[in-house]
Amino acid sequence: MSTAVVWFRRDLRLDDNPAWAAATAGHERVLPIFVLDRRLLDTAGPFRCAAMLSAITGLDAALRDLDARLHVVDGDPRAVVPAVVDAVGADAVYLNRDVTPYATHRDHAVEAALTVPVHASWGNSVQAPGSIRTADGTVPRVFSAFYRRWQQAPFPPEAVPGDAQLITLDGSVGIPRTHDPATDRTASAADAEDRLHTFIEDRLAEYPTDRDLPAILGTSRLSIDLKTGTLSAATARRAAIAAGPIGAPFVRQLAWRDWFAHLLDETPGLVDTAQRPEYSAIKWRNDLDEVGAWKAGMTGFPIVDAGMRELAATGYMHNRVRMITASFLVKDLLVDWRIGERHFRHLLADGDVPQNVGNWQWVAGTGPDAAPYFRVFNPTLQSAKFDPRAAYIRRWVPELAELDDRAIHEPSKLGPLELAAAGITLSADYPLPIVDHAAARLRAIDAYKHARSRTP
Repeated sequence: MSTAVVWFRRDLRLDDNPAWAAATAGHERVLPIFVLDRRLLDTAGPFRCAAMLSAITGLDAALRDLDARLHVVDGDPRAVVPAVVDAVGADAVYLNRDVTPYATHRDHAVEAALTVPVHASWGNSVQAPGSIRTADGTVPRVFSAFYRRWQQAPFPPEAVPGDAQLITLDGSVGIPRTHDPATDRTASAADAEDRLHTFIEDRLAEYPTDRDLPAILGTSRLSIDLKTGTLSAATARRAAIAAGPIGAPFVRQLAWRDWFAHLLDETPGLVDTAQRPEYSAIKWRNDLDEVGAWKAGMTGFPIVDAGMRELAATGYMHNRVRMITASFLVKDLLVDWRIGERHFRHLLADGDVPQNVGNWQWVAGTGPDAAPYFRVFNPTLQSAKFDPRAAYIRRWVPELAELDDRAIHEPSKLGPLELAAAGITLSADYPLPIVDHAAARLRAIDAYKHARSRTP
């Protein structure tokens, strides 16, 4: 009787899961396992850790509905996975690949320690990394070119589970109990599917405009589900396509997500190195006091402060505000993008290395097809445009709540009487701007120009 072990990682669902489908269709018995890898748990922030543990609990519940359970083991996967394989006499291990340097190194080490074959699939992207190439065999460095090829390539069919007998193994340590402080959300695959269908039915039509407005629920809010794999990106694409032409903008965002994963898979050094070498010579200021003010949401720029406070309190930040806060750190404060990327990665519940690195390099202008170096977001103009009634600012910067919809975006420009009428004393109740945006913009452009001039 053939037996397989399915090693779940960031694919915490049973439906449309290539590794699970292949194992349950190709073997008579299957053992599902999850390894509590302390090297990952200890580096994840509280929100991402809670989101992952909630998703593991949801996967275990789905298995219990099938009269099975998730075998959870605490330890180093290099030792744990081979030990489990030996304990059940497995003939093979099934898993879905990941593109992070850590995951790639870990998987190679585990495979080297095993004496049975490893069958690897891709379960966290729509198109498998490595499948979208230019004529010279590389991932397109321009998104539009990648997107065209991505759309033209055959899309994988839905992965349907087989009817193998699910087995259990003594010694499961159980799942650490946690409350997800980010969203107070349930995290099973069924919950993720419900969120997907609600988005498709209620918000997809207005998504192109509403997704830029942080004060309303205009985005899909599926990023945590996609990160933990309680929802397949391929399932999300199929649902959007089925909705007709209105689904195209959301499908395009899924392609961006794939693109960053494909790029990191091809070039693992993107985690630490600028994709465009001419920007490796930028002289960053990295002023620790200014970085601290940015992290604390005390920069004197209300939209920036609102975003950073939302992140610290919830483990989430609206996508438009992520771009504004990132641009402010890199361009206004001239701080190395890697400092911001690591901070976001630690705190975000949906912290996903390829997406985080890709987006930070895009904002910094150091990545492929990135924003040009001279594009510097004006935080005040961005605030007035995308939070015109300041509902988002008032929620996260309540000390400014009594200012009117115009004044609240730039309180430092107000006179003492206007501030006093709103009960605000700058420096005491809310900080003065830590930088002059106009001057900072010119400083950043000069720094980028200088770096470009030093590149042969």
